[in-house]
Amino acid sequence: MNSKLPDLSRCRVLIVGDVMLDRYWFGGVSRISPEAPVQIVKVEKIDERLGGAANVARNIATIGGCAILVSVVGADEPAKAVIRLLTMSRIQSSLHEDARLQTTVKLRVMGHHQQLLRIDFENNPSDDALDNCWKDYSRRINNCDVVIFSDYGKGGLTHISKMISLARKKKKLILVDPKGDDWVRYAGASVITPNMAELREVIGRWDDEADLANRVAKLRAKLGFNALLLTRSEEGMTLFDDRGVMHERAQAQEVFDVSGAGDTVIATLGVMLASGVSLAQSVRWANRAAGIVVGKLGTATVTSEELQGPLGRYQTPKKWIMNKTELLEFVRVAHDAGERVVMTNGCFDMLHPGHVDYLEKARSFGDCLIVAVNDDDSVRRLKGATRPINSLEVRMRMLSALESVDWVVSFSEDTPERLICEVCPDVLVKGGDYRPEQIAGATCVEAAGGVVKIVEFVPGHSTSHLIDKILQRV
Repeated sequence: MNSKLPDLSRCRVLIVGDVMLDRYWFGGVSRISPEAPVQIVKVEKIDERLGGAANVARNIATIGGCAILVSVVGADEPAKAVIRLLTMSRIQSSLHEDARLQTTVKLRVMGHHQQLLRIDFENNPSDDALDNCWKDYSRRINNCDVVIFSDYGKGGLTHISKMISLARKKKKLILVDPKGDDWVRYAGASVITPNMAELREVIGRWDDEADLANRVAKLRAKLGFNALLLTRSEEGMTLFDDRGVMHERAQAQEVFDVSGAGDTVIATLGVMLASGVSLAQSVRWANRAAGIVVGKLGTATVTSEELQGPLGRYQTPKKWIMNKTELLEFVRVAHDAGERVVMTNGCFDMLHPGHVDYLEKARSFGDCLIVAVNDDDSVRRLKGATRPINSLEVRMRMLSALESVDWVVSFSEDTPERLICEVCPDVLVKGGDYRPEQIAGATCVEAAGGVVKIVEFVPGHSTSHLIDKILQRV
């Protein structure tokens, strides 16, 4: 995946759902209360952050998109705090006041950066406030690219079924972060983004990945979801859609706090889709954002600079000559970072312009290029006793110096089929007039969802031709 963010400045995302205020009391813990066997927290700092649908909106704004938030709040002090934070984040909002509603507050008591206690304040909004929210949504939907419904089960999405119906009529992309076991009300959504526990509540426990895929397919068919993105904590996330199943490994270097991570995922997914990025690429961006945000304390966001920058050890290394074990690790890292891995192979005995052109074309199919090189014995078996001219060490060193080549690895077999199947690149490239079924490793690459590309060689350039010219002049 290219690390350059698309232009998000014109992306307009409408967010509807349950707004809340996340409050944090930070302090030190040094003794137990004499009144009861509980810790005493001496509060030293109080922090307030947007939560729920408001956190989704803030994530969109922080990345660089335009967020429009529609929701219901109480006529109380927490509502004023929410409005102040939204204004500070430059988020367009339309919050309908309900005098009977207590704005949802999640108060977390933190001792030495560990959550000791959470206290929730909440009740359900009135019908009048929800009707006003529906009318407002109906007016605003024309001026957005994507609609996100952030359901925290606080009653703010009572009208979600008819909201989705209207969005479908307006041909808007619809994303839902679900709650509870009644997903019929989400029927017709474009993408639904449950976590593991939320999905189990609806489809039950699955035996293995095949069983999971089967259950999700039935759920999608029943409720008309175009896709389901399952967030799997330290296991990453899995996308189920009409093209099959795509898994993205988790990118977090260290998980510090998962609070609000689902908000970051659906916000990133929504704004990327609004920019015209494909669903698969949008999932990769969302996975990258999740890997960043869980390394932060509390309900947090990801900046555009963080999102398009390197992810610590997940930044893909360049110009390495390596063994197979090292290669497999770095391929995993590249896939974690959303990179499209390309692989080709050959003897590359004496580098010439034809090689350079071929490798540049191969590199253009993805983000990083692996060149697998026959070792000296393998070349002798293929080319005869007089070959190779250059040793394996020299050939690999020359290849690694090319701008188009990222990683170089050797193999000892007559074909690289076993190595290719272990690496499982996204794109396998071969030069010449081969048919795909004749290319070593093509079957396993295509079976894993990859593609095979055949590139024509530059006429008049070959190692054999070069050797003949040299011999003629001796």
